[in-house]
Amino acid sequence: MVSPTDLALRARDLPKSPGVYLFRGADGAVLYVGKASSLRDRVRSYFAPRPSPKVRLLLREAADLETILTPTEEDALVLEDALVKKHRPRFNVRLRDDKRYPYLKITAETFPRILVVRRLADDGARYFGPYTSSRAMRRALKLAHKLFPVRTCNLPLEDRRYDRPCLLYHLGRCLGPCAGLVTPKEYGKAVDAAARFFEGRVEEVVEALSGEMARAAEEERFEHAARLRDTIRALERIRERQTVALPEPVDLDVVAVAVGEDRGQGAVLLVRGGRLIGREGFALALPPGASPEEALEEFLDAYYTRATAIPPEVLVPSSVPGLPALEGYLARRRGGRVRVGVPRSPERRALLGMAERNASLALRRAEEEVLPLEEEALDELAEALGLSVRPWRIEAFDVSNLQGEEATGSMVAFVGGRPRRDAYRRFRVRISGKPDDYAMMEEVLRRRLRHGLAELGDPAIARGRFSDLPDLVLVDGGKGQLSVAERVLSELELGGIEVAALAKREELIFVPGSDKPIRLPRGSPALKLLQQVRDEAHRFAIDYHRTLREKRTLGSLLDGVPGIGPKRKAALLTRFGSVDGLRRASLEELLSVPGLPRTTAELLYKALHA
Repeated sequence: MVSPTDLALRARDLPKSPGVYLFRGADGAVLYVGKASSLRDRVRSYFAPRPSPKVRLLLREAADLETILTPTEEDALVLEDALVKKHRPRFNVRLRDDKRYPYLKITAETFPRILVVRRLADDGARYFGPYTSSRAMRRALKLAHKLFPVRTCNLPLEDRRYDRPCLLYHLGRCLGPCAGLVTPKEYGKAVDAAARFFEGRVEEVVEALSGEMARAAEEERFEHAARLRDTIRALERIRERQTVALPEPVDLDVVAVAVGEDRGQGAVLLVRGGRLIGREGFALALPPGASPEEALEEFLDAYYTRATAIPPEVLVPSSVPGLPALEGYLARRRGGRVRVGVPRSPERRALLGMAERNASLALRRAEEEVLPLEEEALDELAEALGLSVRPWRIEAFDVSNLQGEEATGSMVAFVGGRPRRDAYRRFRVRISGKPDDYAMMEEVLRRRLRHGLAELGDPAIARGRFSDLPDLVLVDGGKGQLSVAERVLSELELGGIEVAALAKREELIFVPGSDKPIRLPRGSPALKLLQQVRDEAHRFAIDYHRTLREKRTLGSLLDGVPGIGPKRKAALLTRFGSVDGLRRASLEELLSVPGLPRTTAELLYKALHA
């Protein structure tokens, strides 16, 4: 173990180079990660007289110091953020819900889709966020799909076309790229409009659509012009609700923090074109003794390494040591100069005051606000399974048979972490011969997904029973059942759907591309959700199997009673439903069935109670 004096001596020998430094405890755990333009100057400042309360507590526990050199201070900022995410040090300011903030993603496909994802990737796609309110994000997504005809399906369209478009095309909600009814260039206009909408540039969208509407009217495409007119009116209503924040049409962010004992709140106001288009609030985990200035510096780093939109100006309540590095990092990402500083004009100071009030109010409410368990489970599940998207719609499948007879399959759907019972489906398995759970699962999955593709491709049969494809397919079993599901998805070219298998005995989760199963902590929200979905699919399959078996037993019993043919059998099944129902019936109730003579009713009553 190294004493504080030894650490101070070591700090004197550090290079005057940019980099990252890590204080470690006696057990080797990382206590704090920081960045510096000069490692020597920054680390030596920790041993100056009268350190801050946080630094004093940190040095009391620090037993070792590690440094990593980086080419620039901007690189140090990025590395610092990655190490904080990895080690979650106790003396760093962290976003409490760092793993749950979602993004909207416009894919880099020829005919892009808009997805909800949980992490950024360098894949050529466009990202928007992070969103701290899932409800607000989904409201924006729903409105975008309503206003801009971008496809919502998972169909693979890179090298394949379908004979007919789905019902959404005929409703004006999709341009029909699946059937080759739109060029990538024309489709791209709708995608670009949706992107500007997510960026808050409603004015630009209205201007572009107004020009397109005028051209459509000149070319006598009146139906298209009318749709554009309706979209423009809806966007203008949105613009009217956006507060005018500044007299000039500028883009900027306003950032403030509020600090409590062990928690804090970061607030970001988004101003685009001079209008306040959004507010984001971030719960912060604070180390002991953290000051508002320390919380602000680390929150700025945490937020802007995640933010997808970088404005040319960021307003903050005070200057902090890391601002030059942040300005350089943001300028590199934006491709232009970014100024981060304290506001000077009265209008900008008023905006900062609003951000500070938002942060303080959110901090007071923090103890009362709890993330809905369903959303917590979905986020934890996406993180644990490494899913590319939050599994908003999960479909689980199970198969059931009794001694090889009445083989059945079930599908249950959970949307937003809750059962969607009107979307449950049952299947009578058609394969014959010796019972084979793998073959049965393959048949059920193939039939369900083929139904979905058929409904998406033919508006005549699009009744909505199967056309909503899942984000995640969950099968009951281990690696074998997982392979079956992967094979069916590959065969139908549905690569956009995630898949997992949950084995009952030890509750192990198998996912593609991993030899080792995933074991979630007992009692975790994600595991509870998976168990609920799996058990519901099993219950649904067993119930259907029992119903079929009872009907067959009832049919066999009725076949043995003289005078009961197909019509009387159907009448009895309709009236009483099951063997138990018939056994509970009195002779008088049997006689009340239309067309059933007394002699036949008496024979049936004796057979039931033999």
